[in-house]
Amino acid sequence: MYPGIHARRHPERAAFIMAASGEAVSYTAFEERSNRLAQLLRAEGLQRLDHYAIFMENNDRYLEACAAGERAGLYYTCVNSFLHADELVYVLTNSESRVLITSAARFDVAREALSRCPQVRLCMVVGNADGASGVCEVPETSGTSGTPGKPGKPDALQRLHPIDCRVVDFVSACARYPATPLPDESLGTPMLYSSGTTGRPKGILRPLPDNPPAKPLPLFDFLHKLWRYREDMRYLSPAPLYHSAPQAAVSLTLRTGGTVVIMERFDPEHFLELIERYRITHTQLVPTMFSRMLKLDARKRTAHELSSLEVAIHAAAPCPVQVKEAMIEWWGPIIHEYYGATEGLGFTACDTPQWLAHRGSVGKVLFGDLHILDDAMQPCPVGVPGTVWFRTGSPFEYFNDPQKTREASSADGSMSTVGDVGYVDADGYLYLTDRASFMIISGGVNIYPQECENLLITHPKVADAAVFGVPNPDLGEEVKAVVQAIPQVQADAGLEAELIAFCREHLAHPKCPRSIDFTDALPRLPTGKLYKRLLRERYWEGRSTRII
Repeated sequence: MYPGIHARRHPERAAFIMAASGEAVSYTAFEERSNRLAQLLRAEGLQRLDHYAIFMENNDRYLEACAAGERAGLYYTCVNSFLHADELVYVLTNSESRVLITSAARFDVAREALSRCPQVRLCMVVGNADGASGVCEVPETSGTSGTPGKPGKPDALQRLHPIDCRVVDFVSACARYPATPLPDESLGTPMLYSSGTTGRPKGILRPLPDNPPAKPLPLFDFLHKLWRYREDMRYLSPAPLYHSAPQAAVSLTLRTGGTVVIMERFDPEHFLELIERYRITHTQLVPTMFSRMLKLDARKRTAHELSSLEVAIHAAAPCPVQVKEAMIEWWGPIIHEYYGATEGLGFTACDTPQWLAHRGSVGKVLFGDLHILDDAMQPCPVGVPGTVWFRTGSPFEYFNDPQKTREASSADGSMSTVGDVGYVDADGYLYLTDRASFMIISGGVNIYPQECENLLITHPKVADAAVFGVPNPDLGEEVKAVVQAIPQVQADAGLEAELIAFCREHLAHPKCPRSIDFTDALPRLPTGKLYKRLLRERYWEGRSTRII
């Protein structure tokens, strides 16, 4: 299906609702908005398979910024809205984006980046300087010779980062174009970037057939059936829209004809309140969100009616067994888990009964051909961890980076990996242990820190935790934990001793941290992804190798 069809069938049904303001945008309005932007992009010279980028927080124009590419045959890159200018420069340049859609809230960063991105010829700005939606206070510019257009900033600051592209207000610029479909509509798709936790982000390019927009890529039909989507569903999206998982879920909801409720940012109590208010049927979360809801006091957890929920999906990071058991006890057998990298190599999934029979698993393969291989590319026995490889279920390449494409592929090119480590059990269920780059080798023993992380997060005094290897002159590496304590808990030597004892009570001693440092907050993205590399680098500073 296609949002344009639903605009004819259910013209007044809300395509999406903004959680904070309650603003609802009908399918009719959404269709018109998307067509106007598609017409603008075509008028700017973007033809099928060209690229543009979106760099902004969740707001009421984000979905149409994506939908325009879906019907203009374009690749659109949704950029992590927390990037700094240098990081944004890399993504805009590497993706060959010719148009940037940003927001007033992110315009400071965007303008600095655009001073080094001459290929971007148009910058469209959403919202007011105070972050409100509507017409932005940005006069149209013509490069450095035009009127400076940074909202709410003095001209002197604008000259610090002169840019060659035009800067226009998003709403008023789109209003100049017809709300009718392009005469040459064709299917477009996102080209998203990996999070870059182990190096530079990589743009994931998939072949794009010359299909009409109403004929999506095959994966959509597969997910529609797996997640039990239907036309009158109501989906609650608590995550940043630049991430691949909410991207797929929201797009699928709109194609199905459901209503999306978009949270500007995740708050555990507000999330529960929204389920009750909008009678939410479907949602998708990450384990960190589960943990935060479970740590609400009993009064807040039970204050809202959640019986409308039919399917709650989680992915993106391994979920501690204890956390998932607690969620199933609370919400019932409606929790589905899946594992699948943004690259689309393969896909595993399990529902609640399957998981309860295989606790800790991320499911059985439903898409692609799974292989667990050792360093010599030989199959690992059942129960023995190795690198997770797939005979690719969906072909891809890293855009403008053939070397990284080769590094992620087997010698014969038939299989690909993103470096995850795991094993399968006798029933063919996959269990993830870690990413290969964070494996700890201590005294010749391989230690996968995920198990210790999963345990620490269950401690009532721990808000978040990361475990990794640090230098040890005798063992090569030793296990280190960095912990964020919950508010009102004193993070001191006493807590360190308590947590180490807690780990040793539940895990073999070699797996337990020898020491624990405390921090106010771990460098974790809103998607739940932990920038563990940033933590680990502090302990390896000044060393030319990570192996002793």
